[in-house]
Amino acid sequence: MNEQIANKIILALNAQAITDTELIQNLWSGYGKLLRVTTDNGSVIVKLIQFPDQRSHPRGWSSDIGHERKKNSYLVEQNWYRELQPIDGARMATLLDCGEVDAGKYLILEDLTAANFHIKHDIDWPEITLCLQWLAHFHRHYLNHRPDGLWKIGTYWHLDTRPEELEVLTDTTLKQAAPLIDARLNNARHRTIVHGDAKLANFMFNDRQAAAVDFQYVGGGVGVKDLAYFMSSIFHEDELDLHESRCLDTYFKFLNLPQVEQEWRTLYPVAWCDFYRFLKGWSPGHWKINTYSERMKQMALECL
Repeated sequence: MNEQIANKIILALNAQAITDTELIQNLWSGYGKLLRVTTDNGSVIVKLIQFPDQRSHPRGWSSDIGHERKKNSYLVEQNWYRELQPIDGARMATLLDCGEVDAGKYLILEDLTAANFHIKHDIDWPEITLCLQWLAHFHRHYLNHRPDGLWKIGTYWHLDTRPEELEVLTDTTLKQAAPLIDARLNNARHRTIVHGDAKLANFMFNDRQAAAVDFQYVGGGVGVKDLAYFMSSIFHEDELDLHESRCLDTYFKFLNLPQVEQEWRTLYPVAWCDFYRFLKGWSPGHWKINTYSERMKQMALECL
């Protein structure tokens, strides 16, 4: 553990010494580590960002474009946590400290496990409801907020940040429609701040609520971008047809904004198609490329 970070942790927790350091996971593409650091007076999560000399992407995407996108994502996340204010119904970790060290960056965050939050790899309807509630409260809170210091357009698959994936896309219909799909979403009347990577792995749960982590791609957008991506992370092809209406109805019940609902329901297949465009270029054999996604594509194309 770097001495500077260790001293920050001890000060933040009013502790005497660090007693354990646990690797939770390595960050995507070798850009650092996520650690749990335990002291004699509690624990924290440390996100240690280190920019690699040699890049190694799990799927072979290791260009300068990708590197700059990742670098910016960590700056965005730092800005997010610095300005974060508590939101009723949308729990997030509190930032305890952040800064630069050894040509990298670090975030020291509240350890949500101390509040009995835990990661789950499989969830049922009660946990799904908690996530939909979190997304709705988050999007409602930030409705019409400017994404200052964040991504102008949130989500890690935004078209302007993914020219290489678009270039290799073999679905010519989708490729030609990509700018129109992007414009349809970005020109929506009702816009908010989106999490940008709202998959199951970025939610934690206790008995009463969900909490979200990992805000590298937070920025402007329509709420159904998060909703569609979340649903894609928990349901397989046949389940999507079965649970689509229930998920949308539950999300919009919690959002409780009829005028926004009217617009965003129409944009749901467009949001799905926007992610699908990225996915088909990035990983053509991905399991999310299925008949449901194709149906969403056709629905999106019809309303352009």
